[in-house]
Amino acid sequence: MPHIDTELERLKTKLLEMWDLVEYQLQSGREAMVNADVELAKMIIKRDRKVNQFDVKIDRMCEKFFALFTPVAVDLRLVLAVLKINANLERIGDTAEGIARFVKKLEAPADPELMELTKVLPMYDEALAMLAECRVAFRNNDTALARMVIKRDKSLNKVYRKSDAIVTKFMAEHPDRISEALAITSIIKKLERVGDQVTNIAEEIIFYRDAKIVKHKSDKKKRKD
Repeated sequence: MPHIDTELERLKTKLLEMWDLVEYQLQSGREAMVNADVELAKMIIKRDRKVNQFDVKIDRMCEKFFALFTPVAVDLRLVLAVLKINANLERIGDTAEGIARFVKKLEAPADPELMELTKVLPMYDEALAMLAECRVAFRNNDTALARMVIKRDKSLNKVYRKSDAIVTKFMAEHPDRISEALAITSIIKKLERVGDQVTNIAEEIIFYRDAKIVKHKSDKKKRKD
């Protein structure tokens, strides 16, 4: 295998390792939220340093790649995509840390009625599924799957748009659970952001494989929604 291909494979492998860690962080955040597990939340916050280390390592690998080679066409697009995917994965890691910080404020598992009304668990599961499918799309160079991931973001947006009214009504009816309701609202907002970040990653996969920029098209659709 040519040296350039070997280095590209190393870069993709390192990115997938970071992807696994970020996915684990986000999944752990769901578990911590459901069980109000403060100790797990603390572990998520602590592990964020490892996510940041991956972020720096991958950036440096990309810089070294540009210094050693003069990539063109698909190789150039791959490295540019890796840089942007890396940045979005780091932000998802930060989001998982943020969720963990809100979990630390929960004194007990969230009210089942609140969880049901806001649909926070289905939203969380959808965000995790999108991230997992996007990883498969990247690993398999599957742009069709990447496009499907982008479409799935609409379901997260729908839950997010309805959440403020639902939570406001819940707080009015349960004034003793306001802090809990505010924590769930904040988590919902962070999950909506995860959807945006996964969408950004899917767009980079399409750019890398098909040399097509779909970002502005997605932005127009979001404004219409």
